[in-house]
Amino acid sequence: MAQDFMREAVAAAQAGVSRRDGGPFGAVIVRNGQIIASACNRVIRDQDPTAHAEVNAIRAACRLLGRFHLEDCDLYTSCEPCPMCLGAIYWARLRAVHYAATRDDAAGAGFSDAAIYGELALPPEARAVRFVKTEAAAAVAVMRAWQSDADKHAY
Repeated sequence: MAQDFMREAVAAAQAGVSRRDGGPFGAVIVRNGQIIASACNRVIRDQDPTAHAEVNAIRAACRLLGRFHLEDCDLYTSCEPCPMCLGAIYWARLRAVHYAATRDDAAGAGFSDAAIYGELALPPEARAVRFVKTEAAAAVAVMRAWQSDADKHAY
């Protein structure tokens, strides 16, 4: 069955490439042995650098289920997730990730994440994108207000 789900993820990648939606990546989310969401990379189609297959599939599954956690779901993706997608996977609390191609395979196709992984290891002031720390009192006050709200929906 796992091979069937992976075939569907790869088919989603191929469909997206055929339509020129974006890069060669596809993903499906499975719950209780059924595919509940299928997506491809739509960076080009949507003009959205965050429109990766995994993120698109997570968004679709969450809308379908009416919740933002997918702890009872598994992700099948045609390629090892990038750092952004990895963050989304952890925020969504997916149970497992099954992937086919590796990040090295992706780099060979022109999709290298090495620079991002390198940047993550650096302190903010040493990164290639300029990070500027500013006054934080108002932002921290909003966080404290949220934290003290007894009716909040924590996640």
